[in-house]
Amino acid sequence: MQQLAYKAYGEVTNRTASDEQIEYALFQEITQALKAVAQTERPSPVVWVDAIDRNLQLWQIISTDVMSEANQLDAALKANLITLAESVRMISYHVLSRKAELSELIEINEIIMEGLAGQTIAVADMVVA
Repeated sequence: MQQLAYKAYGEVTNRTASDEQIEYALFQEITQALKAVAQTERPSPVVWVDAIDRNLQLWQIISTDVMSEANQLDAALKANLITLAESVRMISYHVLSRKAELSELIEINEIIMEGLAGQTIAVADMVVA
């Protein structure tokens, strides 16, 4: 499963220049897949689960990267991103069990995309209990 995320990440890397552009493009691609599923009245279960799984893989990669000693983000931001990644995981499981909506995952990704596009975000405010 993780190989798919790394493959997608690698494909995006080849098309863009900066780290922020790479991350934005990957978030955009995965968020568009989530939106497509959310807008389909009866999406194929395989397509539905795949979109959620790809999002989970993205957030797992983010968690791994943030925990790396080479990552130079502020310690507080790192901690908030780890907490947010855990929230995404929990929400994803709730979506899979029909206890939450895809819109929650889409909203989180869109806020992160706004931040990657250069707008200020407050990751701590996004953490879901």
